[in-house]
Amino acid sequence: MKKSLETTLAVCLIVLLFISQTAFSPQVQTPPQPQTTPEPAATTQPTALLAIVTQVDTSRFPEVTAYVSVTDPNGEPVPVSPNQIKLLENGDEMKLERVSAAGDIGPLSTLLIIDTSGSMNHAGKLKSAKEAASAYVNQARTDDLIGLVTFNTEIDYAQPLTADRRKMLAAIKALTAQSDTAMFDALGEGIAILEAVSGRKAIIVMTDGLDNRSRLSPQQVLRLVGPQGLSISVIGLGDPTHSTGALTSLDEPALQAFAEQAGGAYGYANDAESLKALYEKYGRALQSEYIVTYTSPSKLRDGVNRALSAQVADPSGSLAGSIESAINYNPGGLIPEVKAPANWLVFVGMLIALGLLLLIPLVFGVLLPRMRRAEARNAKGSPAKKNSGIKLGSAPPPPSSPGASGSKIKLKG
Repeated sequence: MKKSLETTLAVCLIVLLFISQTAFSPQVQTPPQPQTTPEPAATTQPTALLAIVTQVDTSRFPEVTAYVSVTDPNGEPVPVSPNQIKLLENGDEMKLERVSAAGDIGPLSTLLIIDTSGSMNHAGKLKSAKEAASAYVNQARTDDLIGLVTFNTEIDYAQPLTADRRKMLAAIKALTAQSDTAMFDALGEGIAILEAVSGRKAIIVMTDGLDNRSRLSPQQVLRLVGPQGLSISVIGLGDPTHSTGALTSLDEPALQAFAEQAGGAYGYANDAESLKALYEKYGRALQSEYIVTYTSPSKLRDGVNRALSAQVADPSGSLAGSIESAINYNPGGLIPEVKAPANWLVFVGMLIALGLLLLIPLVFGVLLPRMRRAEARNAKGSPAKKNSGIKLGSAPPPPSSPGASGSKIKLKG
């Protein structure tokens, strides 16, 4: 009987777990597989356009806001009609709700991160970097915010984000160079600085050598970029033909791959003019982006990555530009949402019902044996009374009242 009781209790607990999981666990979603992105034509035409998603804002998810850059193969912004912008989520074209005009992106927040390691003192590179960064500041719009972070073995937030051009130019002018390079640590700090900033935000980092002091790896920095949705563009300053041990060595393939994964661009400069031109080109491209808004068909914050890519179509609807590789965005959700959470009253009712079910083993395991033992005692009741010496028969006559025996009552007539 005890074993049967334990088995019944185990079954009831399994039922309880099953019902609670059914009521409150999220519906399992299998993310759609991204469709294969068409490869660009082998012979790129001079007029080919590159559409790139540079930043994704999911703060109002399932409404998604994407920033899209349209440039020529040289990285120069190209104006197109908003109707030509197309977005694809996991390979499926989305129905766009709003597309801004080119450059109508609101204030732009840019963090300039500049290498001030000792190698920047060679060949006038620090002076060139100051001039190029100043050119970026001078072409900024009135409402744009710019900040300055420098790095060697230490990271210095030299100038917080500001719209005051004089403060920025003074901070750039005061730069000095010394020690080694910790670029990825500086990028981690920059991402943290921009965390609370809304709207379009970007980092432009300039370095002249290999990172030899960072605690953060490129992969760790990219994971930090994910939740922020900002873009990081990289400028390499130096001579990539030098050996790895040289002060001016530059790992261009690694920097280019990092910039592409961070939603930005990579450019190489080897003199003051080309460096200045790169800063100005990045500025023009950022200021010429489009804001595209749509509602994701996968409306739950389920922590599943979505692949987002952009393309440009000509007025007839056919593709006019190549589709760049998709970037992944994640709507977040440490605790995945469910479409229709169960009512708490229903859940409490189920718990009460299960409690009653738990009483069934008590009834059958405890009360029922007692009832059977009582019935058994009743069945053996007659012999027990005979042995007790109590004689059963007709009821004795009622006792007479006091004085009735041996006395007579006379009535007076």
